[in-house]
Amino acid sequence: MKYLIILLVFTLSAPTQAALPAAINGEPLPSLAPVLEQVTPAVVNINTQSVQYVRSRNNDFYSWFYGLPSTPRERVTQSLGSGVIIDAVQGLILTNHHVINDADEISVVLHDGKTHQATLIGSDEGTDVALIQIEAEGLTALPLADSETLRVGDFVVAVGNPFGLGQTVTSGIVSALGRTSLSGLGFQNFIQTDASINPGNSGGALINLRGELVGINTAIFSPSGGNVGIGFAIPSSLAERMMRQLLTYGTVRRGSLGLEVQNLTPRLVAAFDLEDDQGVMVTAVNQGSPADRAGIQAGDVITQINGQVIRSQKQFENQQGLIELNTDVAIGFWRNGKDKRIMTRISEVDRNEMEGMELHPALKGAALTNLPAKYRDRYQGVLFETIQQGSKAWALGLRSGDLITAVNNDEIINLKQLNERLAANKNEPLLKIYRNGRYYLLPLEK
Repeated sequence: MKYLIILLVFTLSAPTQAALPAAINGEPLPSLAPVLEQVTPAVVNINTQSVQYVRSRNNDFYSWFYGLPSTPRERVTQSLGSGVIIDAVQGLILTNHHVINDADEISVVLHDGKTHQATLIGSDEGTDVALIQIEAEGLTALPLADSETLRVGDFVVAVGNPFGLGQTVTSGIVSALGRTSLSGLGFQNFIQTDASINPGNSGGALINLRGELVGINTAIFSPSGGNVGIGFAIPSSLAERMMRQLLTYGTVRRGSLGLEVQNLTPRLVAAFDLEDDQGVMVTAVNQGSPADRAGIQAGDVITQINGQVIRSQKQFENQQGLIELNTDVAIGFWRNGKDKRIMTRISEVDRNEMEGMELHPALKGAALTNLPAKYRDRYQGVLFETIQQGSKAWALGLRSGDLITAVNNDEIINLKQLNERLAANKNEPLLKIYRNGRYYLLPLEK
């Protein structure tokens, strides 16, 4: 603190300098100010509040001694982030999933200081994209750029609310494109930039010099927790695709190619006489899946998905997770020493995630997913990924991590089968649930 005070004194006692000229020899000095005057009103601060109930024993000795029940205690947590207005008429704002996750209240502070309560339209943990909405007039929205045209070296500007200080602008360049394999994050295709991004910048705007949105700032790489010049943003093209789904469904619908893969090893490369160790080997293909319909077989080596090179199982799962439903998928693979290309399509029946309400009214509040490949050698069934507390599914006793292994004694291995079984048994289907090494039966009532 002493150092800061001394620094402040020196600053105040320094001689006043003349302002920089607006032009030299008739030529205006370069400045980002004109662009930012149009951009900054579209970047907002987001404040969230959530209430958690913690059970704790009364601190009074007699209450403890006589075994009186513990009493719930409220714990209020708050967080700060940023957001970008992308539709001024509807009041739609893009931000990060992790900024608003589990929030009971979301408030938005506009550039003019006015605060509005926001409604959550939808959120996707996989891509860390969320869409919220406010009711306000006179908003300014940012136009979306085609992030696919970005090049390494392009100048970019980050706008957000770091550390709750208020709106802050930093500049840099695009350091890399298509970044993946970052630990702890979901489906990845990040823009890397050296524009300063710090805690609180999450959900803020990454813009080009035309004032167009090219990315949503989402993460930093830092050994210390502060900015070291390595920040990551979700490309605007990806965020826009997720936004369309959130507007339509309130969630992001994903499909699966229906195959299992493993990383290549030197022994596999030698055994299959492969040219190099690029790609992943197919170990199993689900019957009737998009991969099966395209003719993919066990022993094939997947090298590309939609033009993106595949070098590992994680990259394969990442690219698969970014595929939208009802779109064509180009798969490149090696078979018998030959490079092949095929096209397939992931449709609604190939979905990898579903909301419980889509399957049965009693499952409202649950989110289900196909069992991840790494667990399939030990378990089979459909996984309850999340259960909203207080929902119908919660009231039935279902919890995150439960597995549905059968419907009316008919075993299931994926969401497609579960959907078919429940559609055929509308009255009171009987679910077989696996939890912590034990099975129990659960009838579903409408």
